[in-house]
Amino acid sequence: MPKKFLLFDHDGVLVDTEYWYFKANQQALSELEIEIDQTQYLELMRTGRSFWDLETVTSIGQAAVVDKRVDRDHYYQSYLKNEDIEIPNVLETLKALSQRYRMAIVTTSKPQDFALIHQDRSIVDYMDFVLTREDYDLAKPHPEPYLAAQDRFGCRKDEALIIEDSERGLRSAVAADIDCAIVKNHFTQTHDFSAAAYRIDRLTDLPKLLADAIV
Repeated sequence: MPKKFLLFDHDGVLVDTEYWYFKANQQALSELEIEIDQTQYLELMRTGRSFWDLETVTSIGQAAVVDKRVDRDHYYQSYLKNEDIEIPNVLETLKALSQRYRMAIVTTSKPQDFALIHQDRSIVDYMDFVLTREDYDLAKPHPEPYLAAQDRFGCRKDEALIIEDSERGLRSAVAADIDCAIVKNHFTQTHDFSAAAYRIDRLTDLPKLLADAIV
């Protein structure tokens, strides 16, 4: 069945933000004298868990954790403003794809972070809609985010393709029973992508994949 609808993950696929979110968490937790490394973070990330839910953190007390998560958000927004988060040729790729496909973003990003990222970018101009974390109840790896996008498009599962870069996102796609193409991302390279329908090295490979492998 030819694909007509493309459902894009956001962080790591359209903008290079995942490392900076890790750094913001690492910085905030270090102020609680809790040290995390990238390997630990990625292991939790792939299943949709968070360091903030672990007993070593929650035992500190709810008020302290809430305050420090606010600090984490501020650190992340500072990184978003000051670090290079561009992925080469994203706009050119989306412009080409928009001639043949309807597209949407399905992200776990908070609305305020998403708005900050896109205040001076035109990525969303190519999208029919965007679903951020407040637009659904259960986050990836639960299938709800992608099922919500499918429902909003009113399309069949076999007409859609999900574009992801993490195992958490892939698990969401598999649970939704929608084909998924994984874009290589150095940050998540240790994740298990064996369940992916397709693998590409960069987003610019997507039009060729759609033309050659999927139609």
